[in-house]
Amino acid sequence: MQSGKIVVENLYKVFGPQPQEAIELLKQGWSKERILAEKGAVIGVSDVSFSVEEGEIFVLMGLSGSGKSTLIRLINRLVEPSDGNVYIDGQNVAKMPKAELIDLRRRDMSMVFQSFALMPSRSVLDNAAFGLEVAGKSKKVREERAMRVLKQVGLDTFAHKMPHELSGGMQQRVGLARALAVDPSMIIMDEAFSALDPLKRREMQDVLLELQKTDRRTIIFVSHDIEEAMRIGTRIGIMEGGKLVQIGTPQELIDNPANDYVRNFFNTVDTNRYLTAGQLMADSVPIYVHNGKAPDAQTVCQELQDMDKHYAFIVDEHNNFQGSISLEKIALLVEGGSSCGLDGDVLKQISPLAEDTPLDQVIERLVDNEGPIPVIDEHGHYSGAISKGRLLTRLQGESHE
Repeated sequence: MQSGKIVVENLYKVFGPQPQEAIELLKQGWSKERILAEKGAVIGVSDVSFSVEEGEIFVLMGLSGSGKSTLIRLINRLVEPSDGNVYIDGQNVAKMPKAELIDLRRRDMSMVFQSFALMPSRSVLDNAAFGLEVAGKSKKVREERAMRVLKQVGLDTFAHKMPHELSGGMQQRVGLARALAVDPSMIIMDEAFSALDPLKRREMQDVLLELQKTDRRTIIFVSHDIEEAMRIGTRIGIMEGGKLVQIGTPQELIDNPANDYVRNFFNTVDTNRYLTAGQLMADSVPIYVHNGKAPDAQTVCQELQDMDKHYAFIVDEHNNFQGSISLEKIALLVEGGSSCGLDGDVLKQISPLAEDTPLDQVIERLVDNEGPIPVIDEHGHYSGAISKGRLLTRLQGESHE
């Protein structure tokens, strides 16, 4: 079995008569069209396997009828699977007794739909607290918790308003707050923002991404919007005809689409806009290690001249970035008769970029900085550099350095 917070193994859903016979015919190579024509069975999901890591936003995409909405309902068993397994934290949801399944949904699994599904006769606070009410929590506990999550989504001052008094975007925030109130470790979101106008949609994406920085919940997000998927998804799964045809990070899908169906999703999108610092960096700046003794200015000056390089970066023995220095400044130090090492005041202090820094912020920093900018990984260790030349090369679509 694969590892992950959610693991789906060989999952099938057949609507209609004799589902097991239809599954066997699929395994023998029958098309879903032939099975429908000759057996009257509709193939909703066909042999889907994948895993979702804890804290990941996994986006499911596909055209209408591709099976994505059926798949998520198989995961939380709102739809009964015809065959296969779904594991959540190692428990097989597909084989779980109904009582245990209901308890899991109440305790650790929330769902947010496209329609806000708010109860019109209840206040914002009562709507947000509804899941806790169903779980049998006291009024005091559920109202305290609901107020906390309403504050998270920016609606605490609207707690005693009625749903009809809120805009569509605000109503969707209440729906998200209701999902968060039970403090689930996983949330399934089915086209959750698609009914909103573009500005409100982006606003809700921002809310979700901001919450994810601290809460690190596992989220399966169904979308038909490739720009939304690229913006919020850690990885994207593309569905076609009930099958999961490809899974990857946005950049992996752009660089290596499995077929024309996947490629066509990106045809109308300026994919460069979704590049990050980690995808733009290169090993173009010489690195010198300060391991208690600073690199010698004269040696570095000669080596940079030999390599025709104009900048050097200094890191410590743990690969933590210490600073930058230009060949021009080193040459001045050497010409002045200095035999000093490259540390302290002679280094230029530059705030590194995280690998996930988006393109617009990278450009902003490069415009304001004379030389290249260091990039660090999630552990704070130096991993590469971005220069204006490197950025232009990448945006012009030339090969990676």
